[in-house]
Amino acid sequence: MCCHRTVASRRDVCKQQFNVYPWQTCLNTMSISIVQLGSRKNRLEGPRLGTVRRPPRGVFKADQRKFYDVWFPNLAPSADLLSRKLDLTDDRAWGVFSRAFRREMNQRDRSRELDVLAKLSRKSDFSMGCYCSDESRCHRSLLRELLKERGAKLR
Repeated sequence: MCCHRTVASRRDVCKQQFNVYPWQTCLNTMSISIVQLGSRKNRLEGPRLGTVRRPPRGVFKADQRKFYDVWFPNLAPSADLLSRKLDLTDDRAWGVFSRAFRREMNQRDRSRELDVLAKLSRKSDFSMGCYCSDESRCHRSLLRELLKERGAKLR
């Protein structure tokens, strides 16, 4: 079903912008959702990628499916970066962390993985995230920026 509300706008907008008719799949609905792991899953967000260095502590392997569908630690901050124990509430420390994380994500393999995810965002729904409660001081916000720079469709 199309994402547009009225029949007239659905027909016109889908045909003009996406070159599809309303009865076809509307490409406007495909995107990446950046989420906090452990939050309630939206039915439209697709499979969840856990971009965390380690699985949740004290949770049985069978129960980890409540947090994410696929563990993808490649897009998490490295163990070395996490071991610095920076106070991310401080603006200066956040700047140090974000520059270091961006450097890690500019490595050849990580950059390719981000390119693939950006490309996939145009054809399928999925979500990615970590456990942090404040996205503004979390690598999730940096992943959002990196994906946007690569042309990903984000929700």
